Amino acid sequence: MAQQNTFDIVSEIDHAEVVNAVNQAMKEVHTRFDFKGSKSEIELEGQEAIVLTSDDEYKLKSLNDILQTKLVKRSVPLKGLTYGRVESALGGTVRQRIALQQGIPQEKAKEIVKFIKDTKLKVQSSIQGDAVRVAGRDRDTLQEVITALRDHDFGIDMQFTNYRSN
Repeated sequence: MAQQNTFDIVSEIDHAEVVNAVNQAMKEVHTRFDFKGSKSEIELEGQEAIVLTSDDEYKLKSLNDILQTKLVKRSVPLKGLTYGRVESALGGTVRQRIALQQGIPQEKAKEIVKFIKDTKLKVQSSIQGDAVRVAGRDRDTLQEVITALRDHDFGIDMQFTNYRSN
């Protein structure tokens, strides 16, 4: 039997880096003059989401900019964030929920598999839970698939892991 090489396409966010970025952002918010006396906060909702709370939409946008800057410095991809709508909260404040992406959604996985099939390269791709596995005989072909996937924008952050030769 011929040798099979495989790799997985996943979309994960390092939660420890998100925690560090939120802590750094809150430290900056507490020291900035434009946030003095405001009820601005960044909170984590487990490993699923970040909640931004502030006095008004302008401060909420500034809070989001600070958070994004800290996330980028900690190498957390911004494509892995899904922004909810801005809502009114208690005490005249506004709130926004940002969902953290863990895993590839089913419709995106189908889109990735279809894209790989359309490249006409000799590989097989299959959806396995919230990841996509790509298998092929030739390592160079798998590298071509990775390059093609990096060049195409699916709207999600993708990592290529578990590169193996059987």
